Amino acid sequence: MLIRLVIGRALSALATALIPTTLTLVVLMGSGDAADLGIVLACELVPMLVLLPFGGVVADRFPPERVVLFADLTRCAAQAAIGVELLLGVERIADLAVLAAVTGAAAAFGTPAVPRLVAATVEGAARLRANARIGLATSLSAVGAPAIAGALVLGVGPGWASLFTAVLFAASAFTLGGVRTARAAAPTGAHSLLSGWREIRQRPWFLVSVMGHGVWHFCAGLFLTLGPLLTVRSGEAMWVIIVQCGTVGMLAGVFAAPRLPIRRPLAGCAVGASLYAAPLAALAVPLNGWAVAVAYAVAMFGLGLLVPLWETVVADRIPVEALGRVRSFDSLISFATRPLGLAVAAPLAGWAGTAPPLWIAAVAVAAASLSVLGVREVRTPAAPPLAAPRR
Repeated sequence: MLIRLVIGRALSALATALIPTTLTLVVLMGSGDAADLGIVLACELVPMLVLLPFGGVVADRFPPERVVLFADLTRCAAQAAIGVELLLGVERIADLAVLAAVTGAAAAFGTPAVPRLVAATVEGAARLRANARIGLATSLSAVGAPAIAGALVLGVGPGWASLFTAVLFAASAFTLGGVRTARAAAPTGAHSLLSGWREIRQRPWFLVSVMGHGVWHFCAGLFLTLGPLLTVRSGEAMWVIIVQCGTVGMLAGVFAAPRLPIRRPLAGCAVGASLYAAPLAALAVPLNGWAVAVAYAVAMFGLGLLVPLWETVVADRIPVEALGRVRSFDSLISFATRPLGLAVAAPLAGWAGTAPPLWIAAVAVAAASLSVLGVREVRTPAAPPLAAPRR
């Protein structure tokens, strides 16, 4: 069952990560209009953000494998429709925008269902190892997706690239949809949304952590926008090196997470997130490109630790019948703040220069991430520890 989860999540992550690059190249090779590109990408993001809370309700109401099945099949159909249109020589921005919106809406329902699916099929000490393996597979998929999308679009054409994405979603749907879990009923409608919010309010550790994650994602948007501009002085290939060092660091963190004797997993998550202050400060100084690369590798190592620890501790501490609604709030904050950071980075740098926003971001991400250490539940050791060190 674990192998099925890992393969299914890797396929879904790869397909999801292929879409932005494919759509970007389709629009740029077609109209070449930046406004058209913004419309198409926004049409995927906005429905997802709006519908995520309702996706959490659905994930808690119905068996998660069914929700994932229908969500991925819907995304499969939307991507297949884009591929067929492109192969027929039809390239209407309105069509791309509508199909992108369908894709984003389906993602809003599939995203909260995945943590429920993992929690319902993997229990106890095995859950951290499962989340680490899933995190490793999805990270590799996300890292390789832009190169794969570019090669497909330029090599065989954007239509075939979209059809390939559709095939991946179909494979993910039937892989994850074949998992069987026990059905847990939950209330429906507005009461369900309100009860989900009550679950969050009763757990200060979750609310403070998620707010910290939002600050982290916003600051990551600043770094990913200003980083390429500021590191070019070290050579045109320097940014690529920095990104690859970050990838290595993240994979190392994911690999290490289940092998460390972590008795306070929420504290580990907080420290891991706070490490993102290092590359922000390195850019603000500014240090040379190699120093930024090392700092970014450290930051992404922290992220690699955070992801499986967070997935595991939330599944352990949140009732399974509320997990979809609670995690939809987590996803909403993360998905909303990263694009905001990407959007405001250049205007902020133009107004105040690059150093002040980066220094403020470094302090903010460290303070917001570590603030959760003031919550009593975070300082309480887990019993038993999530994972024992491997010899």
